[in-house]
Amino acid sequence: MRKNIDMLNGSLWDKILLFVIPLAATTMLQQLFNAADVAVVGQCVGKDAMAAVGSNSAITGLVVNLFSGIALGANVIIARFIGQGESKDISRTVHTSVVFSVISGVLMALVGETISRPLLSLLGVPDTVFDMALTYLRIFLAGLPFVLLYNFESAIYRSRGDTKTPLICLVLSGIVNVGLNLLFVIVFNMAVAGVALATVISNALSSIILFIMLMKRDDDFRISISGLSIDLRLLLKILKIGLPAGIQGSMFSIANIIIQSAVNSLGPVVMAASSAAFNIEIMAYYWVNAFGQATTTFIGQNYGAGNIPRCRKIFRLSLLMTCGTTMLMSSIIMFTGPWLLSFFNGEPEVIELGMIRVTAIVGFEVINALVDSSSGAMRGYGRSLAPAILSLIGICGLRIVWVYTVFAADPSFTSLMAVYPVSWIVTSTMIFIAYFILIRQVSSAKSTYHHAL
Repeated sequence: MRKNIDMLNGSLWDKILLFVIPLAATTMLQQLFNAADVAVVGQCVGKDAMAAVGSNSAITGLVVNLFSGIALGANVIIARFIGQGESKDISRTVHTSVVFSVISGVLMALVGETISRPLLSLLGVPDTVFDMALTYLRIFLAGLPFVLLYNFESAIYRSRGDTKTPLICLVLSGIVNVGLNLLFVIVFNMAVAGVALATVISNALSSIILFIMLMKRDDDFRISISGLSIDLRLLLKILKIGLPAGIQGSMFSIANIIIQSAVNSLGPVVMAASSAAFNIEIMAYYWVNAFGQATTTFIGQNYGAGNIPRCRKIFRLSLLMTCGTTMLMSSIIMFTGPWLLSFFNGEPEVIELGMIRVTAIVGFEVINALVDSSSGAMRGYGRSLAPAILSLIGICGLRIVWVYTVFAADPSFTSLMAVYPVSWIVTSTMIFIAYFILIRQVSSAKSTYHHAL
């Protein structure tokens, strides 16, 4: 069975699903393995340890989202070269992406280790869980080179329509992660340090497996040790698209760091409930995000081939599919929410508080589909700056203002969680309008845009 998807010809809906399902399964599975960290410490150590792991989610998400966005730039550039048939540039972009990911991972790990303590202090992590939170964060940061390498390797595979290989690789490393979680926590009594170390080892395994597979290829995507260098021209192209996309993704995390600080002010029980709910609600987002990445990649290849009508059709079809399936998934999560939360911690108060977050976020996830689909389409056309700026205003700006106004006036978990649907409504409206302005420009000047790369 062919792993590559022909995005340039034939029907679209089935190919979009073939792209989305393995990609969504990959990110969901990745989150399930992360959730295993929370579940293991929650059940075997206690809610304080669970809160310590959960308090780091906004920080780790900030770094991962930033470089996942930059990796998306590599995805778009390679997809564009595929559409244009530029074999040499495909190979150079692959090698540039790999080297850049490793260098960036090392630098971010070093910076992170330096600022981890003051950052957790800034977040207001309670003294009862501070040391455990710091231990988890420092171990996780040490593994950043592997996390970033895996993200860029996955982007390389996605650019050619192969979302199955990263999934298979993640399944193998994820099984190792769960096994090591149980070994380190239950057998060796390593608590928070154990789940963090298990995460680093599994991330290293997945990135190394993909690297070896890329080295064994016999096409333009093959990695050779002698070819590992940075082509500055191509790196700038990647950053032109990827950096705004990364900033857009990190806007969510920056705002969530502020929100996490507000959550921390409500005490360890709310922290534990929020951490458990996050690991459930994020599944719906990963489904939405997979459609957004599909939109980016499909449009990227077809835009490179100069087929603007097909690009427009991709957006319409992808948006329809993501909204319909997201509503179905959200309904299932809402219905099973209390049962799912009990896997992390069975205390009634934790479950009740967790459902407040699940309801506020999963119940309105379909609105977020407009944000990701419209942003994904614009990135496919090579326009990443506009959605990044609009996300800065509608996501980051509004949520920060909300914390210091609405939440300050009513410091409850319910009032805090209400900011999610409100910010999605505002941001999706702005980005949706921006997309239609862009598509008019592209349609009226498609002969010029075809050579924009």
